[in-house]
Amino acid sequence: MVLDFHTHAFPEKIAKSAISTLASRCGNCYPQHEGTVDSLVQKIKQSSCDKAVVLNIATNPKQQKNVNDFAISLLSNPDVIPFGSVHPESDDAINELYRLKKAGIKGIKLHPNYQNFFVDDEKLFPIYEKAANLGLITVFHSGVDLGIPDPICCTPDRLLNVLPIFQGTPVVAAHMGGYMLWQDVFKKLAGTDIYLDTSYSFGRIPPPWANQIIKKHGADKILFGSDMPWSSTGNEIRFIESLDLTEQEKEKIFYENAAKLLGI
Repeated sequence: MVLDFHTHAFPEKIAKSAISTLASRCGNCYPQHEGTVDSLVQKIKQSSCDKAVVLNIATNPKQQKNVNDFAISLLSNPDVIPFGSVHPESDDAINELYRLKKAGIKGIKLHPNYQNFFVDDEKLFPIYEKAANLGLITVFHSGVDLGIPDPICCTPDRLLNVLPIFQGTPVVAAHMGGYMLWQDVFKKLAGTDIYLDTSYSFGRIPPPWANQIIKKHGADKILFGSDMPWSSTGNEIRFIESLDLTEQEKEKIFYENAAKLLGI
């Protein structure tokens, strides 16, 4: 079985424009689905993937409620597991965490570049503390973002600074712990109490580096992800299959770790 822990989709009325805007920001990259949940599900199923976590992001404070309303609306879809988001500039961020938890949302996505904060900025600490207290999984975009490359708001060093705040509640560093910062990930983040997802790795991270990170970190803390629509689930599956991993390690990465983390 395969669970894609890192995908994106948008409400139907804005999906086309959202995909177009984000694609142009990243150099006119070719999206792998049309932006809607239905198109995402169709594509992952074609790649023999069973479920997908849909990571939503509140890119401004006014958008926060609508983003989370959309996430909550997806709870009835058996093929996806929606995550919500809060914005650090929202006066209602803490209350929104309560609302997400009460609705049955299992985690949140924070994107330091899009939300304009450094991951170890103290203004985020109350949000981290409350997310941890509520048992919400927190996923961070980590490393370089192609659309907003400078500054790098979430580095392995900065992540290490905030991990103690979560007191063991699950934290996930996307893009193998830090897109384009993989040597720092290997030296500083691998082996710590954090999950790494494998999203956006196909054709980008050298396989020997991915092997090194996974071996040092341990397959139990690696989650398969694609970053759909920006990389296809099928290609990302092929990348993991190519690595020097045992079948048991691959099973953990593809499904078992995520299933345990999500309680499914």
